Amino acid sequence: MHSIAVAGHICLDIAPLLSDQARIDPGSLVEVGPLTVTLGGSVANTGGALTSLGMNVFPYATIGDDELGRLLTEKLTEEGFSAPQLSVSPRLATSYSLVIEKEGVDRTFWHHTGANAEFTGAAVDSAQHPLLHIGYPPLLPGLLENNGDTLRHLFARARAAGVTTSLDLAVVDPDSPVGSLDWEAILHSIFGQTDIATPSLDDLTSALGIYQEYSPEGVEALAEQLITQGVAIVAISAGQHGLHLRTASEKRLREGGAVLAALPDSWADRSITVAPLPVDHPVTTNGAGDASTAGLLFGLSRGATPEQAAELAVTCSAVAMNAARPTPQAVSQLSPALASVFYDQGRKERQ
Repeated sequence: MHSIAVAGHICLDIAPLLSDQARIDPGSLVEVGPLTVTLGGSVANTGGALTSLGMNVFPYATIGDDELGRLLTEKLTEEGFSAPQLSVSPRLATSYSLVIEKEGVDRTFWHHTGANAEFTGAAVDSAQHPLLHIGYPPLLPGLLENNGDTLRHLFARARAAGVTTSLDLAVVDPDSPVGSLDWEAILHSIFGQTDIATPSLDDLTSALGIYQEYSPEGVEALAEQLITQGVAIVAISAGQHGLHLRTASEKRLREGGAVLAALPDSWADRSITVAPLPVDHPVTTNGAGDASTAGLLFGLSRGATPEQAAELAVTCSAVAMNAARPTPQAVSQLSPALASVFYDQGRKERQ
């Protein structure tokens, strides 16, 4: 089983239980339910899902020297992360999000970037792991200077050591400090050193300033654009429209570090769209995209077929929407055919 370094954005998600009457009304006292405090951000969400699936996950991030930072560190240890490598900022507070979510309605985040602004990846010892995943560059200003040079150099250093690089994005708020950056230039620079990219459709359209209705042709065109810019495997999640998986040539996969170089020829030049699994009564959408990324990365690390990896991604997302952890048991219960990905130890030797 491969280990993975998961680095980048981390925070605490602080979520009050809201009733239908909850509102912002100055001068009023509004009754709400109990509060939950959980790990959030790409490092915790994608890393936590990978831990639940069975991978050995090493987290890298930056936190503040404060009570929230100490609580965050404790929670990482409690949830089974291996040797958290957390830099501590002496001047910025630990990042947190207020998650405003009612049942059946997509969530809203009130987010404080905090110490994430100082994350540069300088402390990431990527050569110790076959796979390096970076999450949420739009929320990591320290990686974006000079059109993303810091992130590009981090990935280039990892790839030179034979490491497979993976990138997940986040929605770019046009009214935020990073909203005015040249995202087309940033992504073009980063994708040249990215082996695996798992953005949502909203991530890409917000970064590129594309405002159009969903269409299969539009998603395919975006995936092809990323492949042309150098990415080896692209997985674009599009909510109710499912997941679109697009892969590059056999030659590009062979150049994709330890994980991709071991893939069979059947991964080359593929285009697959997988429908989402139905979730009758979703509890939350928080972390569903990160769980999808985790499913794909786990499938790749296990030598799954493209079809299995894509199915694993959408299944992990469905489990997350049920507010559950994507353990092998939970995934296999929803998609019994995926049990072989977890329990067939001989698959890679037979391929």
